[in-house]
Amino acid sequence: MTRDEFLAELAREGFQEIVTVTREPNLAMDLHAHPFEAKALIVAGDLTIRAGESQRHYRPGDMFHLATHAPHSESYGPDGVTYLVGRK
Repeated sequence: MTRDEFLAELAREGFQEIVTVTREPNLAMDLHAHPFEAKALIVAGDLTIRAGESQRHYRPGDMFHLATHAPHSESYGPDGVTYLVGRK
């Protein structure tokens, strides 16, 4: 999915706050949750998200979606990660 296609999808789905997030290489965030729903498109690098017993690895062009208050942890690859994210 292209950046423009992703932004159009966010608009259709009512995501009004859109930000770019960059995380440093080889770091991680322990279990946490956000007070917003998040839908993101990986732009560069990679990350792994673990939610409950499920774990998934994301690379450029992949999208992830997290519900409001969904507990998860994140780890970032050797090049870090940059993603475009809509929040609501």
